[in-house]
Amino acid sequence: MHSMQYTEDHSWIREEGGFLIIGITDHAQEQLGDVVFVQLPETGHHFSSGDEVVVIESVKAAGDIRMPIDGRIEVVNLALVDEPALVNSLPEADRWFLKIKPDHAALPTTLMDAQTYLANVG
Repeated sequence: MHSMQYTEDHSWIREEGGFLIIGITDHAQEQLGDVVFVQLPETGHHFSSGDEVVVIESVKAAGDIRMPIDGRIEVVNLALVDEPALVNSLPEADRWFLKIKPDHAALPTTLMDAQTYLANVG
């Protein structure tokens, strides 16, 4: 799976070299508005599916990214901490926050393809 899959809470997931890369969609960054703060977890930490792992704050709202699957944080995108406005300016595919090593190979069955996701956000 090299194409992106999407979650109901406006994150995307892309599999790459045995890791899952997680970011947020264009819809999510548009809803947030101008991002002013990003808090990322430490690498090496393990989280369970549903755990809040990233906090994003903007001038008008706060949001989070939740783990889509049980796994360990391998890499975080520190550029987004140093320059939170990148969340608004990067193309969707480059707007990644985490690379995780999943505990299981099977992805959640609740993930959507792009067409289904776009139909749901209207």
